[in-house]
Amino acid sequence: METAICGRLALSPNTVFNSKPGDKHSLCRGACTSRGILMAMSAAGPGKGGVLERPIIEKTTPGRESEFDLRKSRKTSPPYRVILHNDNFNKREYVVQVLMKVIPGMTLDIAVNIMQEAHHNGLSVVIICSQADAEDHCMQLRGNGLLSSIEPASGGC
Repeated sequence: METAICGRLALSPNTVFNSKPGDKHSLCRGACTSRGILMAMSAAGPGKGGVLERPIIEKTTPGRESEFDLRKSRKTSPPYRVILHNDNFNKREYVVQVLMKVIPGMTLDIAVNIMQEAHHNGLSVVIICSQADAEDHCMQLRGNGLLSSIEPASGGC
């Protein structure tokens, strides 16, 4: 006799444990939906308890990369610079706020330095990262009204 872990669980042929989502003694938490791993219990016989069977692991969808593969490809992709260009429209304080909001780990001091460099030199490098991240940061900066671009970090200074 096989029964899924969530819902109705047969501990032995004569004992049935009815669980509900959120029960204190329930083996499942929240909604009892199986995602990823399904486990089943077999009753060995009258009064002999159960034995866990090997879990069934769902395969990833063909053509879809795993999260690990995506992280690996981002680390091995060539680096790109996100460049902030000076403009005559946005106030300096606003530029600093947007930099801190858009770029992960951006501190106030670094954001002020980037803003000052762009103001005095016409442009400043905001961050060097993977192409996908650089495109994302650039679009977010542009979405907040700042002028930005990306370029490969290899070559040049």
